[in-house]
Amino acid sequence: MSEPLWSPRRLQRGATTLGAYAHYLRDAGLFDSDGENYQALWLWSVKDPARFWETVWKFCDVRYSRPHAQVLDAPYRMPGARWFEGARLNFAENLLRFRDSTAALVALDERGRRREVSYAELQERVRALAAALKRDGVEPGDRVAALLPNCAEAVIGMLAATSLGATWTSCSPDFGFSGVLDRFGQIAPKVLIACDGYSYGGKALDTLERVAQIEAALPGLCRVVVVPYLHETPSLSGLKQGVLFHEYRGDGKLEFAQLPFDHPLYILYSSGTTGMPKCIVHGAGGTLLQHLKEHMLHGDLQTGDRLFFFTTCGWMMWNWMVSGLAVGATLVLYDGSPFHPGPEALLEMAEREQLTHFGTSPKYLSALEKSGWVPKDHVKLDALRVLLSTGSPLGPEQFDYVYGFIKPDLQLASISGGTDIASCFALGNPWSPVFRGEIQGPGLGMALEVYDELGKPVRGQPGELVCAKAFPSMPVAFWNDPDGSRYRAAYFERFPGVWCQGDCAEFTAHGGLVISGRSDATLNPGGVRIGTAEIYRVVDAQPEVLESVVVGQRVDHDDRVILFVRLREGVEWSEALGARIAQAICAALTPRHVPARILACPEVPRTISGKITEIAVRELIHGRPAGNAEALANPQSLDYFKNLSPEALR
Repeated sequence: MSEPLWSPRRLQRGATTLGAYAHYLRDAGLFDSDGENYQALWLWSVKDPARFWETVWKFCDVRYSRPHAQVLDAPYRMPGARWFEGARLNFAENLLRFRDSTAALVALDERGRRREVSYAELQERVRALAAALKRDGVEPGDRVAALLPNCAEAVIGMLAATSLGATWTSCSPDFGFSGVLDRFGQIAPKVLIACDGYSYGGKALDTLERVAQIEAALPGLCRVVVVPYLHETPSLSGLKQGVLFHEYRGDGKLEFAQLPFDHPLYILYSSGTTGMPKCIVHGAGGTLLQHLKEHMLHGDLQTGDRLFFFTTCGWMMWNWMVSGLAVGATLVLYDGSPFHPGPEALLEMAEREQLTHFGTSPKYLSALEKSGWVPKDHVKLDALRVLLSTGSPLGPEQFDYVYGFIKPDLQLASISGGTDIASCFALGNPWSPVFRGEIQGPGLGMALEVYDELGKPVRGQPGELVCAKAFPSMPVAFWNDPDGSRYRAAYFERFPGVWCQGDCAEFTAHGGLVISGRSDATLNPGGVRIGTAEIYRVVDAQPEVLESVVVGQRVDHDDRVILFVRLREGVEWSEALGARIAQAICAALTPRHVPARILACPEVPRTISGKITEIAVRELIHGRPAGNAEALANPQSLDYFKNLSPEALR
């Protein structure tokens, strides 16, 4: 067995919130392990989901006005399981439980601006905005939409809306008009909160003209609230119902609407690359409970810690990060390019802000490595305890990079979940060691299995990642899906009654997980299943390659592996380079992983949230439509694949 890259010290284990939770269980006579065996605790947590989630409710101190009559009616009924029936609570009230002078938010941007908002000030800002929304008729069930950067006003807006029981939904301002309308047009918001512009990579980008177009296309709007983010006093002459954010205030006490556990809290969106985005409705109670569990028990986030995740308001990690307020942490928000003015931007910020938890993606780590800037030579990350990574699988070589070039004494927590559940299926924990290339383990209360093609659980071999028992952060519904047919088709068609996430995964000998990519993009040459992440980790490590996309091409009833690489500036494609890449893949993996063709492409198509769109490329090389180009951050990238000649792929 391989040696761990990081192991928690026994003293650290005893001081963690997870350790305190284990003591709580022992004192209640529920769990009699020594409190340091994560596998035993996980097995206990999934044996009786109702018992486990009730202990999370109590231990994490969920604020409520009416208790539940029962925790769970049917653990094996999916979809349709009912959680905490009878309970009444408010999501915003749980996040606003602290009211002191401690910094709740530190808002930063690439222009060098920095602003702190204390917990006391946050309460007042939320009160004033909620009163204005209420004055405009916003009620429980109404939608409040935002087109905002990752700024303090986004957090204030979400808390104000949800304090009233409204449902919050957001996109980042780099979404184009059609991308915004594809999302907000489906859910008919009553109020839109938008920015006048934003900056990225040193460029100022005005959005007011687009906001005016959006206002005209959403006839149900009663107000457009504009955050002066780019200009000090933006002109609102193009808006019929426009008002500046700081002027949109009301009188009245901050009150929290008491609502059912599954009251709609957030609407998140699927990528929309194969059609209109699915509007996924998440409940207040399930989201709160999962996030409390993940922050406190898995992330060991404690009062006074400083949490950062590089995200936009269009990615679910923003929603996940904001729940850190319920723990009493300081949220460090950043808007702009992670490489402006240079590769040092985020980690120098981490040093200045004394971050304890730093969240990012494999794409960022890869780009940082290729930049040649060596973090350990320039920054002291003494406060940093946990580095989180998600968005795509984190390759073994990236584990080496983090421990060799960023910080050796650090918990590297690769996490995996998604927009579908607004939380995680598998993630880190402070008790388990970190092994190269592995997620530390399944989340507590998440009855994860890996199924083979016949729906049988397997260990030590890849298969479909599933969850065999209900969990509270399953979506409440899809919007405009009255009979639930689209919801069932999305997750329960493959294995009836079992949640199928659509990821290709494998349990390891350590009890951890390796996720090798989306199962709908899994390669199958000669009948052998290959996860795309396996190839990416080898190819993207090549010094000449910036990024890549790999797909399967169907030829003569079999799959051929086709690899496209985007080369670094100044590097020219040659057959010799292609041969070196092929040789590296063969040496690191197997001959079956070696692509039949390797081609250089100008760009790799990515969604607005930064994920590679393998399916769009696969469809185009087969002469089929790619789907919704508006869902891409770089739709022009598809032109290369559309125009590829059949001869190039032979």
